[in-house]
Amino acid sequence: MNSSLFESFPVLESVRLTYRDLTEADKQELFYMRSDPNIYQFLDRKPAQSLDDIDQFLQVIKTAFAQHNGLTWLLVEKTASKVVGYIGMWRIDVEHNRAEIGYALKKEFWGQGLMKEAIDTVALFGFKKLELHSIMADVNPLNANSIKVLEKCKFKREAFFRENFYFNGKYIDSLIFGLLESDL
Repeated sequence: MNSSLFESFPVLESVRLTYRDLTEADKQELFYMRSDPNIYQFLDRKPAQSLDDIDQFLQVIKTAFAQHNGLTWLLVEKTASKVVGYIGMWRIDVEHNRAEIGYALKKEFWGQGLMKEAIDTVALFGFKKLELHSIMADVNPLNANSIKVLEKCKFKREAFFRENFYFNGKYIDSLIFGLLESDL
């Protein structure tokens, strides 16, 4: 893995998006996304209840970057300079050159191809710059929109784990997707 990329936060760009570091100034935008029940209906954690939850989220992101095992970008639409979501690679496994991808997009931007653009950009960064061999995604099998975008990005279904995660009083399934550089 190319750990020199963790010396300063890498800013990325694609056709419609800029990918930048999350800052304290983004707390309201992050709270809006991380408290939205539309976004959190298929996630295995509770929505944010306060800005303190966002402070904790930002601390986790900063720590992951400092420890070279995670990168999270805020997604900003270029023409209107609007925050549309965030995307990150975490659980970066140096020994096996593997990372997990995760993302969220504001509901008002769903269906516009922005998340496909973001996943494609971050995956390419992962393969070309971080020198990853594979990228995985763990998705709730009921999250049809996320499954659809991963398949459009050429991720392959690798595993289905039945009731492997206990959250909010019940066991939930996980659908695991993987992407190799050779899949692109």
